[in-house]
Amino acid sequence: MIRKLRTQAVYVSDQEKALAFYRDQVGFEVRRDVPLGTLGRWIELAPPGAESALVLYPKAMMPDWDKRAPSLVVTCDDTVATCAELVRRGVTLLKEPQKMAWGRSPASPISTATR
Repeated sequence: MIRKLRTQAVYVSDQEKALAFYRDQVGFEVRRDVPLGTLGRWIELAPPGAESALVLYPKAMMPDWDKRAPSLVVTCDDTVATCAELVRRGVTLLKEPQKMAWGRSPASPISTATR
């Protein structure tokens, strides 16, 4: 099952300015910085020693960013088994887990509690 919260998406207009703010002013450390194509990068920052991180996600990649529920990424031992357990508990998955450039996507769960 889910062991910890991995990331929380923060939708930003300017990744460089947001990166400078969280890194240089807030004091977070950069955990990952991976290109996502022409529209931006996957940038994870966290306080030193923290298990959870912020992802500075470019609004340009998500035109409906203001209508979306928070995007949480979690760490689990077995993505497929965890998704199956969530379904057993009544969570509806919009799609199956997918391999992404940054790791395996744990599907897109939807619940009446989060909508």
